[in-house]
Amino acid sequence: MAVTMPIHPVYQEIVEFIAAGTTPSSVAAYRPSEAARARVEELIRREKSDGLGAEETAELEHYMQLEHLMRLAKARARRIVNSE
Repeated sequence: MAVTMPIHPVYQEIVEFIAAGTTPSSVAAYRPSEAARARVEELIRREKSDGLGAEETAELEHYMQLEHLMRLAKARARRIVNSE
């Protein structure tokens, strides 16, 4: 029996974007939802002021990794679009 782990809405958002099929143009134009941006901003604000617990620190680190991955993908997608 397969075990499924709960997936955070921000991860789900990116999974849905990828699963729907992407093109270089759609990757270059991708922007996370307002809710996703607000969650990350809240974690950063709280990290700077009050500090975060272990779970929220891990969540923020995952978001930063996803952001880095998307920046790389967007840069590559822009090169592809510009070469067409």
